[in-house]
Amino acid sequence: MKDRLQKALYALDDMERAERTGSPLHDIDPRAKLVVTTVFLITMLSVPLHRFSELLLYFAFPLAGSAMGAMRYGQLFRRSLVVLPFVALIGLFNVFYERTPVFRIGTVSITEGWIGFASILLRGLLSVQALLLLIRSTGYYRLCRSMQRMGMPSLFAAQLLFVFRYLRVLVEEALRMKQARDARGYGRSSYPLPMWGTFVGQLMIRTFDRAELVYRAMLARGFTGRIPDCTFREQPHWQWRDSAFVALWCSAFVFIRLYGPAETLARTLGGHPLIP
Repeated sequence: MKDRLQKALYALDDMERAERTGSPLHDIDPRAKLVVTTVFLITMLSVPLHRFSELLLYFAFPLAGSAMGAMRYGQLFRRSLVVLPFVALIGLFNVFYERTPVFRIGTVSITEGWIGFASILLRGLLSVQALLLLIRSTGYYRLCRSMQRMGMPSLFAAQLLFVFRYLRVLVEEALRMKQARDARGYGRSSYPLPMWGTFVGQLMIRTFDRAELVYRAMLARGFTGRIPDCTFREQPHWQWRDSAFVALWCSAFVFIRLYGPAETLARTLGGHPLIP
């Protein structure tokens, strides 16, 4: 448990450090990246389940984005795998309810259910990769502040920021309690089930107390419920590269969604576009 908590802290620290990396993607205005990611999610998630080949084209965005952001796509892909068990549980029902054969590979018949199952897996991976790319290249604080500048109510923007900030508080308190328990455990590697109930209860109490202290410190520093705006020197200005970034990617996403170039190309070459 201690190792997992430390890994969680390392992951949060790594996310904070990633936003300070210098790259072309980091220099793009956060509002532009937010608009592009939103259009990407809307167009990608609206693709019909049976258009599997069309979904594959959307991998161009995380691949190109990771290259622009000086990130390794392999690391981005591995972190997105955490969503697979959840989306697989949802998509598994398609296999049982949609049994219409689509094509055959040798003696194996591929049904609509399996294509829908694979499409749901791809949707989950692409969604998580796009969000990771946005957060790691922007930073959670800048992202919430940009959403506030774009018209999101300050209450919602502040709540999103607090969820991320208090996640670290929760992990730190759990790590302190685990260290204290190990110091009094006389070398025990496991503990009875009733102890875990006490542990969770004490963790919630300690977390609420810590949150109250943090909130009082924020009020003492003039917090009014709104994320403070950055200074004029730090204020991002919309530039031509931001407009080009939005226009290029949004046009590509809409084109893929409306015209289905992968399906058209497959039909032109005489192959099967992986749709009924």
